[in-house]
Amino acid sequence: MRLLAVWLINALALLALPYLLPSIHVASFTTALGVAVVLGLINAVIRPVLLLLTLPVTLLTLGLFIFAINGMMFMLAAWLLEGFVVDGFLVGVIGSALYSVISWLLTKLLLSSPKS
Repeated sequence: MRLLAVWLINALALLALPYLLPSIHVASFTTALGVAVVLGLINAVIRPVLLLLTLPVTLLTLGLFIFAINGMMFMLAAWLLEGFVVDGFLVGVIGSALYSVISWLLTKLLLSSPKS
């Protein structure tokens, strides 16, 4: 049940992005659901391999290169799916960071259990 809730929250975070960055376009809620699944798969399969391959560059830049990798993963999802458009690399980097923050914030607000 929690997985379904996180999936819906990630889709809502994707739907919020065009309001913050007009260079990102999400066609519909269905598209956002698909993008959330694809981003999850990309981040589970491709991202760890890229992080390992680019470890020297990441260490050299003190971890800042991870933002570039996240932007590339975001743009890969846009390339794979119709209805999700990212207009440039810098927009992809900023969009992936905003998506992460919004998704994290919504998850904390909606799924955190109250402490007794």
